[in-house]
Amino acid sequence: MSLDQQLTLVVLTQDRPAFLRRTLQYYSAQAARVLVLDSSRQANDDIAALFPQAHYHHLPQFADAPQNKIAHGVTLVSTPFLAFVDDADFLVHDALSQAVAFLAAQPDYGLCHGYCLMYKAHGDKVEYLRRDKKVQEDYASDDAAERVSGFMDQYLPPFYAVTRTPLLQRWFSALGEGVSGELQEFGHAFYLLASAKARILPIPYVVRESEHRFCGQQTNLLKQLGSADPASLLERERFAGFLASLDTGLAPLASAERTALVHAAYGKLRTCLEEQRSLTQTSILSSKWLDVFAPVERTFGPRQFVEMPFYNQPFFDVLSQIEFLIHAMPAGKQQIDQLEGVWVRQERLLRTHANDNVETIANRLWEAMALNLFNPHIVEPLAKLMADQENREEAEQMAQWLQRLTSIQREDHRTGFAQMPSGRLLQWLDARKPSAADAQAIARRIAAQGPAPQFGILLLDLDDDMHKLQVTLDSLVEGHCKSFKVVVFTTGEPPAATSAQNTLHFVRVSKSNWVEKINQVVQQSSSDWVLLAEVGDEFTPGGLLRASLELQAAPQCRAVFADEVQRLPGGALTHVMRPGFNLDLLQGNPSLMARHWLLRRDVLVEAGGYSADFTQALEFELLLRVIEQGGMGWLAHLDEPLLICDALPVEENPQQRLALTRHLSNRGYKAQVIATTPGTWRIDYRHTQRPMVSVLLASDDNLADLQRCLASVTLRTRYVSYEVLIADNHSQSPDMVEWLARQEKGRVRVIRTEQRLSKAALLNAARRQAKGEYLVLLSPHSEIVGPNWIDALLNQAMRPEVGVVGAKLLDRQGNVSQAGLILGLNGGVGPAFAGEAKDAAGYLHRLLLDQSYSAVSDACLMVRGELFDAVGGLDEAQFAEAFADVDLCLKLGQAGYLIVWTPQVQVIHPGSLPDAPAELAALQAKWADAFAHDMAYNKNLALTGKGFVLGEPSASSWAELLA
Repeated sequence: MSLDQQLTLVVLTQDRPAFLRRTLQYYSAQAARVLVLDSSRQANDDIAALFPQAHYHHLPQFADAPQNKIAHGVTLVSTPFLAFVDDADFLVHDALSQAVAFLAAQPDYGLCHGYCLMYKAHGDKVEYLRRDKKVQEDYASDDAAERVSGFMDQYLPPFYAVTRTPLLQRWFSALGEGVSGELQEFGHAFYLLASAKARILPIPYVVRESEHRFCGQQTNLLKQLGSADPASLLERERFAGFLASLDTGLAPLASAERTALVHAAYGKLRTCLEEQRSLTQTSILSSKWLDVFAPVERTFGPRQFVEMPFYNQPFFDVLSQIEFLIHAMPAGKQQIDQLEGVWVRQERLLRTHANDNVETIANRLWEAMALNLFNPHIVEPLAKLMADQENREEAEQMAQWLQRLTSIQREDHRTGFAQMPSGRLLQWLDARKPSAADAQAIARRIAAQGPAPQFGILLLDLDDDMHKLQVTLDSLVEGHCKSFKVVVFTTGEPPAATSAQNTLHFVRVSKSNWVEKINQVVQQSSSDWVLLAEVGDEFTPGGLLRASLELQAAPQCRAVFADEVQRLPGGALTHVMRPGFNLDLLQGNPSLMARHWLLRRDVLVEAGGYSADFTQALEFELLLRVIEQGGMGWLAHLDEPLLICDALPVEENPQQRLALTRHLSNRGYKAQVIATTPGTWRIDYRHTQRPMVSVLLASDDNLADLQRCLASVTLRTRYVSYEVLIADNHSQSPDMVEWLARQEKGRVRVIRTEQRLSKAALLNAARRQAKGEYLVLLSPHSEIVGPNWIDALLNQAMRPEVGVVGAKLLDRQGNVSQAGLILGLNGGVGPAFAGEAKDAAGYLHRLLLDQSYSAVSDACLMVRGELFDAVGGLDEAQFAEAFADVDLCLKLGQAGYLIVWTPQVQVIHPGSLPDAPAELAALQAKWADAFAHDMAYNKNLALTGKGFVLGEPSASSWAELLA
């Protein structure tokens, strides 16, 4: 009989189309029958066309029942033998043939397999781990109990073994519903060994993904067997009874003996797993495919296990075949995540430049090829170039490599890459490029308004890297703005003699004097604006052009920062879409907020230039001095990416702390700067005053809420100088009236009204009775979490530039319900970061940092009493029942005060916003400019959903600039 008449490979898959495609490509070279059981929600419709030899069954009804899927699948098998195959694993073809041949010749054996090697797929290599130890290989006893006992003592999972089909059909037809995956795994082995003999051949049998999977689900067999909780004990007891009742080779034994044997097998297997007698994972080998023209490079670990059958050339040849598919048909999150950065770099290297020639194109293709050999979009043009060269042998090898890549049924990685964060960002950047017509129109507009601003670009080349310098210069040449001069500060030999009058000027520096040289150049420069960058940074095509247009219209600007795209260490891209100028965010995260500012040259000179004492915080320290000298006026933000640059390492920077401490001292604070996470800072301003604080609570027949809220305040507040004013809105409930009467003591006062008032009027009335210098508007639906909440609010509110301070709101499940408010989100006022985990960092680490928002919620809001009065308190006319808190924040923001949100105050509150269309419309009409562009957000981020994701790419903004 041929193999397809004897063996069916049952492929188990769910929601992993890339793995399925790869595994079917692998088994297409195998003569066995292939049966695919796919419980994905959506069918893989192309499988039948791509792999006609596979019998594809779409079984979405079994998405949450892998056991039932397998039980159904085995009924479809008509060959005498079958082997289960996980979609990520590779059963060795020759091993399958040997196992089938063994079972065909030995009718009293029920299953046969060999040894397993595990693999981990990375972006650039495959790592192999020994899983199986050398064990007893023949379980040939006629005594079923002896077979079971011996097998559990040296357990190698038999799930993927070649097994007689009737044996498995009987097992799965007997297996009841609701059995845990762990006990299924145990029972599978127990039943097979109790029913027939088993053979482990001394051969490599399977190469399995290191993330252990059983029937598509995670299992922890050792934990289940060792658990002493009553539910687990009962489950094992019931399962033992079930196994003992089956018709196996144990039938001659009494029922109690069979049950006892199952329990003994539990213990043997648990001991085997605890002592790692037969199963372990030890890295033994890694393999890299570095060159089309050379063999695979294998690196062996310090420990080898030569008693295992893996160390021979035929098996290494099998591994090479497997590795080719793993690299050419990547699948799995770890591998794809690591390849994302590689594909970004290859995509950039494939792009042509105006000054390209055959040699530069070839050099970039070879550079791209060195990153990853398995991208046919790199190999194809390279093969064409090589075909025109004299080395026919290498050209033929490259052509054969291309043919091998295109012969497999791979999905074009560009399809998946387009949906990855980096791919979407590259598409977004391409869509942002101004057309030739837009660029010409903007250039005419700039020329009509007078001389264009000239940018002095200071490029640091402290490692003498001409390749990176060329990347930056290419981006400038291909950009639409030509009003710039570039000065390269290099530690190498300048490639040409230049002067300050040249568009490109080289200045030789050392590692000790480069800051001094920069300051000298700035002093002598004729440029209007100065930007510090590094070689390797790429300027976006339209960034400087847009900066020219907007700066020309705002000559008062002293410094401007833009958005940027950053390269992560692996090469993947992420966007840094910054909010408008935000002092607290600048101080809290200088690594993200203090880079690549455009500074007016005279402002830079007046501030004293860059400081050689802060080479690791050069721009941040300078910006702090600019703020000290001129305040925060005319520090602007441009909602346009200016650069693509490397992300800074996420690490603590002592020079940032020193610069910030000195700056705060110059502003009169004896502050403490505290590291929150590496690279981010929190400031304790160390105020010495302890002002009176009035907490205002609205009572409106809401007894349960009010009791819970008040209890949280009185029991969890460490601050001493505070009072609580309960503003009772003419409550009618007898329980409420009686409870309020008992609260008139200590710190608590009740303010009663003779008639019902609106929410805004009620709080305004309470304010008039408040004794505190600072007010806290606290919703009765709020519950205080930490004892230092008033201290943390005052830490910000007592700064003279701050008007309002808001808190971080959490729901009762511990997730963020609100972290500030975003104007315009989903067409109204939206909660920032709703749904994020309590300890999540958030976009740009904003969930961890003190920062400014346009508005915060009165779920917990502190405001200085005199400022509250100065803007007329809460608006009782337009916002009587809703959005008076937002209006208050916007009034104080308009008056020049900061609205600060702090994560140091956490309050349990649902974070829900009022459903009040009329008040929302009034708010949007009154504050139309703020809703058109919330300065605490970014125009390039979406105003739908939860926010803080990239919006739809569009080039329409260029036309809008000219409108």
